[in-house]
Amino acid sequence: MAAKEDYYALLGVGKTATADELKKAYRKKAVQYHPDKNPGNKEAEEMFKKVSEAYDVLSDADKRAAYDRYGHAAFQGGMGGAGAGGFGGAGGGGFHDPFDIFREVFGRQAGGFSRAGGAGGGGFFDEMFGGGGGGRASAVRDGADLRYDLEITLEEAARGVEKEISYRRLVSCERCSGSGAEPGSKTVTCPTCGGAGQVRRSGGIITFTQVCPTCGGTGQKIEKPCTKCHGEGRVQQTTKLKVNIPAGVDTGSRLRSAGNGEAGVQGGQTGDLYIVLAVKEHELFERHGDDLFCEIPIKFTLATLGGSIEAPTLFGKATLKIPAGTQSGTTFRLREKGMPSLRGRRQGDQLVRVHVEVPTSLSNEQRKVLEEFATLSGDAPTEPASKSFFEKAKKFF
Repeated sequence: MAAKEDYYALLGVGKTATADELKKAYRKKAVQYHPDKNPGNKEAEEMFKKVSEAYDVLSDADKRAAYDRYGHAAFQGGMGGAGAGGFGGAGGGGFHDPFDIFREVFGRQAGGFSRAGGAGGGGFFDEMFGGGGGGRASAVRDGADLRYDLEITLEEAARGVEKEISYRRLVSCERCSGSGAEPGSKTVTCPTCGGAGQVRRSGGIITFTQVCPTCGGTGQKIEKPCTKCHGEGRVQQTTKLKVNIPAGVDTGSRLRSAGNGEAGVQGGQTGDLYIVLAVKEHELFERHGDDLFCEIPIKFTLATLGGSIEAPTLFGKATLKIPAGTQSGTTFRLREKGMPSLRGRRQGDQLVRVHVEVPTSLSNEQRKVLEEFATLSGDAPTEPASKSFFEKAKKFF
């Protein structure tokens, strides 16, 4: 009989390799020689079994210690002490299905990929193992997170506000306390898997396991499902919740309310509720980060002579000084009259752009006074004011 290959050499690691190094090495080899990637290749199939056997021994502290001391003889039937059937090695008939080890290394013990990991996109892993693990799968499932879209005004975003929201979610059934079983009823051994929680399936030369479709991997079946939740363990319920919205939030801000998502199954954790905010557009103010922007019309006499006005802000009125000779389009800054900062920085500013209004109609007396002013300023028109600019410009072309 040919001598068995060294387990460390099969995995390509040294005798001082850590558990993580062993797992990483096995992961690489298992993917390389997996039958799905090497269809019809007997040598690859044999190597897959060998590296799985090597990992089965070296990943177990007791088996590894025995192997390091006695070599392959530690797992032969005639070997006394620790090797005499104590480990059930490859020679003793106790070696597990290499696919069980493969599932263990690739994180398949908990019954498949989580939703965050992309359920349905597991490729040949899901195809081969049907979402099942090496041991009995668990029916425990965490509840889903929920999203609630909430619209608030700019004033509410500036000051902070408390809102009451109402939404539908799955909560633990009160009648059965989330067990899914009618009070007083019993659970019985699953008739499909005999309590194992998984069933074996044959695919040609390969035999693999998957979660029992009848009991979902628990190995047990409810004798009489709860009449309220029909065995689900959860029921739909409308929940009202008060939400404190801090000052300074903006469109896209997300608030987390822990434990207010959907209830888990069979003791799984309850999900969270995420409130996603949208701030309504304001008829007067535009927001740019923590700063606010608005336009205010002023009289041309105020722009000429100077003075002050009362400017509106989200927190009341503020006095804004207008220097004499202010031009239309000039922007002024009101310090710390903008939005509060969520990041703890100083409050934003309010930018005010003034627009000088020109009167559209004048009384005879107002016109006379302005004409006198124009004469004194040297601005008296030399041509009728009714002529357009282009009519005046014709003589230059």
